[in-house]
Amino acid sequence: MDDQIRPFRIEIPQTDLDDLDERLGRVRWPHRLDGTDPGDRSRGIPQAELAELVEHWRSSYDWRKQEAALNELPQFTTEVDGQQIHFAHVRSGHPDALPLLLLHGYPSTFAEFARMAGDLAEPAAGQAFHVVAPSLPGFGFSTPLSSPGWTMGRAAAAFVELMGRLGYDQYGVHGGDIGAGIAGMVAGQDAAHVVGVHVTTDPATAASTATFIPGMADRLDPDDPVDRLILERMAAFTDDGSGYLAIQQTRPQTMAYALADSPVFQLGWVAEKFHDWTDVGIDRDLVLTHATISWFTGAGGGAAHVLYDQAHSSDWGVPAQVPHGFSVFGADETVRRLVPAPEGASWQEHERGQHFPAMEVPDVLAADLRGFFGSLG
Repeated sequence: MDDQIRPFRIEIPQTDLDDLDERLGRVRWPHRLDGTDPGDRSRGIPQAELAELVEHWRSSYDWRKQEAALNELPQFTTEVDGQQIHFAHVRSGHPDALPLLLLHGYPSTFAEFARMAGDLAEPAAGQAFHVVAPSLPGFGFSTPLSSPGWTMGRAAAAFVELMGRLGYDQYGVHGGDIGAGIAGMVAGQDAAHVVGVHVTTDPATAASTATFIPGMADRLDPDDPVDRLILERMAAFTDDGSGYLAIQQTRPQTMAYALADSPVFQLGWVAEKFHDWTDVGIDRDLVLTHATISWFTGAGGGAAHVLYDQAHSSDWGVPAQVPHGFSVFGADETVRRLVPAPEGASWQEHERGQHFPAMEVPDVLAADLRGFFGSLG
């Protein structure tokens, strides 16, 4: 294994930009189904909405500007377990800064944390961090996927190796969505060095996750108003929200063809989730940045294979015996009932934000991270 750490800059060839422009200029749109509301989302992202995004992507969005902004973050690559791992690494000037591993979710990229990194490294007050924000294997610039089998546990082992390779003897770890699962596994695998694990969730994510817990529905009382709400959300996810996951967990290769060949499909796939899983508007240029990174790196198929491998894995880690912190966004009474928070865990609830708080309410998430990890010193 080559354990060298190499500087990295995002430098997309102009030929790739020209190819994207050419593809966007000859989109073959489907016929609109007669008798349907043009704004109806029940069948997927509305065509008018996606067409407007595509036109902005082609005529107004400035990738070179976004590329330059991302390159303000020091970035590196290294090989772990045969896989290229890309990561941003922002060192703090504060002598008491704590190394913090930030793990993004699906269908996101390391850019999820780009606007928070500086504030975390050089806060006006409170705990400072040395920020390590990798691209998950198969996502973003941690591509191409080296082999099958990149489950959350394997990714966690890669990040344990990465933090050791960076020379960090003690560190914290944070994640959301699939990144939350990996964060817990990092803490479980490396409890001797992890000082604490912090994760984010929201009511919809908690309910959808509950659908995969054997016997969960049988444990809930439909006559209890909170349990009834949970059951309704679980049913809604199963009936209307799980299609994206089902196809990737069963036919990732078939999905990969569309994601690799059509930038419009890649954009629609990402933009739909950013719309459906947020309650605070995310700047459309940021949505396009995630889609553009996935397009240029061919990461859509890699992410699909990762979801497939985890769905077919029996490894869900072991409980991490370290301090836990939870930040719940769009909080209501259902999440405490669903999330197995250890006794004494830090618990913060916020009305605004949902699945992507690092982009929706970054100041709120940064404050929670400073508060939780600052309390562990």
